Amino acid sequence: MKKLPLLGDLTPAQFLRDYWHKKPLLIRQAIPGMKAPVSVDALAKMATENFVESRLITNVDGDWQMQHGPLTALPARTQAGWSMLVQGVNLVDARADALLRQFRFIPDARLDDLMISFATDGGGVGPHFDSYDVFLLQAHGKRRWRISAQKDLTLVEGMPLKILKNFVAEEEYLLEPGDMLYLPPHYAHDGVAEGDCMTCSIGFRSPSYQELGEAFLQFMADSIDLPGRYSDPDLAVSSKPAEIPRHMLDTVIEEMNKVRFDEQDVTIFLGEHLSEPKHNVFFTGPVKPLTMGRFIDTIGKRGVALSLKTQMLYRGKHVFINGESFAVGRADKSVLEPLANARVLDGAALAGASDDVVEALYTWYQDGWLMLG
Repeated sequence: MKKLPLLGDLTPAQFLRDYWHKKPLLIRQAIPGMKAPVSVDALAKMATENFVESRLITNVDGDWQMQHGPLTALPARTQAGWSMLVQGVNLVDARADALLRQFRFIPDARLDDLMISFATDGGGVGPHFDSYDVFLLQAHGKRRWRISAQKDLTLVEGMPLKILKNFVAEEEYLLEPGDMLYLPPHYAHDGVAEGDCMTCSIGFRSPSYQELGEAFLQFMADSIDLPGRYSDPDLAVSSKPAEIPRHMLDTVIEEMNKVRFDEQDVTIFLGEHLSEPKHNVFFTGPVKPLTMGRFIDTIGKRGVALSLKTQMLYRGKHVFINGESFAVGRADKSVLEPLANARVLDGAALAGASDDVVEALYTWYQDGWLMLG
C-alpha cells in the first residue's frame, strides 16, 4: 500500500498499526497548499439552516456560553473569543465531501462527518476530550493545540460545555494551513485560535454498546415470533394472591429463552443502523424526474453518483442504503458493490445491470438518494 502525504508519508497500514487508537500524530503539511473547502460567509449561511447542526460558543472572562443553531446572528468578526461550529458540512458541500473522502482508508461504517469551526482570536471550546478518534486539520489561519494523555477526565460542573476541570498540557503545537493533528479517543486537548482561523475536524462514529443494544432490541421486536399464549391448566390454590406464581415465572423465562439471533440478524441490524440518515438529514428528489426510459438512456451515457447525504454499505449478500436493506445475487452485487465503494459508476459499468438494479437506481434517483453522473 502506498504512503500517503496525508499521514506524514506513512502507509495507512503503518498508521493504523502504530497510532490509531494508541497515540497522537502531528503531520506537518498533510495537505500542502491547503485551502478552506468553504468560505466563512458560506459556513455562516449553513449555520442559519434548520437542517444543519451548528453551535456558537463564546468565552468572556471564563464565562462560557453555548447557543445551538439555527444561528441567525453572529458576533462581529472583530470581537475576540468566539467560535462557530458547523457539523456535517460534507452533507451539503461537494468540496467538503471530497476532503472527507480522503480518509476512506478507514471504513465508511466508522467515518462520521466533517465539522468545520471558525474562531476569532482567542476562540475555542475549552480543554476537553472526545470519545472517538479525530483528525484536526488546519484550513485557514493558525490554532495552537495543547494536548495531554492525562487520566483525570473530571469535568467542570454546571457548564454548558464539557470542559476539563484539571487540564495539564504535556505537549504544544501551533498548526498552520495544511498541518494536521491526529488524536485517539479520550486524549485531552485544547485548541485556541491565534487570529481568525478555520479548522476541519474529521470525526469517527463510536457508538456505545448501550446505544447499539437498545437499537438492536427495537430491531428484533419486528422479527421475533413467539406463538401461543400463557396458560396454567394445573393452577393450584394460592394462599398469597399478590405473589407472582413460580410456574408463571418459569414458563415466561422458558418462552423468552426461545428468542434467538444469529450473525445475519446482527449484520442486517448493523447495516441498517449505520446507514440510517441522521435526524436532520432530508432528501429532495428532482423537480421533474425523467421517465424510466430516459433515465436508462441517460445513465448509460453519464453514469450515476450517490448523493452527498447517502450512506451505502454492504456485507456479504446484503446491501444497505440510507437505513434500508436487501439481499442481492452475485451478478447484482458486482454492480452495487463498486457503487458503494467508489460512490460513482460510469455508464459502461451499468451496461450489464439487471432490471432489478435499474429499478432500484431509478427509485433512488426519484427519492434524491442518487444523482445522474
